[in-house]
Amino acid sequence: MGSQKLGIILCLSGLLFLNLLVFSRADVHSYELFLEEAEFTKLCSTKSILTANGSFPGPEIRVSRGDTVFVNVHNQGSQAVSMVWEGIKQSITGSDGLIQPGKNFTYEIKLSDEIGTLWWHAKSAWASATVHGAFVILPAAAESYPFPPPDADQTIVLGSWYKQELTEANAPGKADAFTINGHPGETYGCSNDSTYEQQVDYQSVYHLRIVNAALNETMEFGVEYHMFTVVGQDGAYTTRSFADSLTIAPGRTVDVLLCADQNLGHYFITAKPSSGNLLTTGIIRYTTTSTGV
Repeated sequence: MGSQKLGIILCLSGLLFLNLLVFSRADVHSYELFLEEAEFTKLCSTKSILTANGSFPGPEIRVSRGDTVFVNVHNQGSQAVSMVWEGIKQSITGSDGLIQPGKNFTYEIKLSDEIGTLWWHAKSAWASATVHGAFVILPAAAESYPFPPPDADQTIVLGSWYKQELTEANAPGKADAFTINGHPGETYGCSNDSTYEQQVDYQSVYHLRIVNAALNETMEFGVEYHMFTVVGQDGAYTTRSFADSLTIAPGRTVDVLLCADQNLGHYFITAKPSSGNLLTTGIIRYTTTSTGV
């Protein structure tokens, strides 16, 4: 057994793996998504993009297994848009209908046994490049995780960035950069580009919910000197497996546990497409050591 794998097993050894899934009373949640133009500066240039609630990536939907979710989408853009709710098993009324500019539509999403991490996005490629977000489904109130309960969780959305303006008539081609939670990092030669950073505490366990929203690109994801315990994919729990890097197909999601078992310092997060040589970086930064210093 490799030393990295042994290290993560020791880090998780004090936590009990359970396999108890008990449904409880479902709740009802309501979200509002406003599709609107907003200006963003990346790669040393500024452009207007279609966003959800003015952010890139868009807001996270966070509910529990078995809940019902109403999402009212207001199209304040200039072109008709429809939405896709990836991995939802029940049919969604009106899911194929276009929302015209100036109109709104409320999607009713009834969750069944989906659990873990899914995502939502605009249906057309030009809009999906910037209108997307995570759909996090937590265990119901009476459920326990079938893996060690994490100390914290963090959603990571991998995206594409294009210098060109994206419209229905100007669909995205090859990406000019990739992003981690909207941050291109420091590898693209623009000093104004921001870098994603996550702070961690020594020996804490983090549930990373990773969404590959990059258009038509399989992404390779890793954290320097750290291993992952894979516990879920595409809205379902899986048999545990260990990996020092992840290969995530377009539109797929993966749930992993990361044990913060390294020395005080910072470690690079890397994300790159399998088909090219672009590299996007982020940082995991330790705030404590084994002695609490």
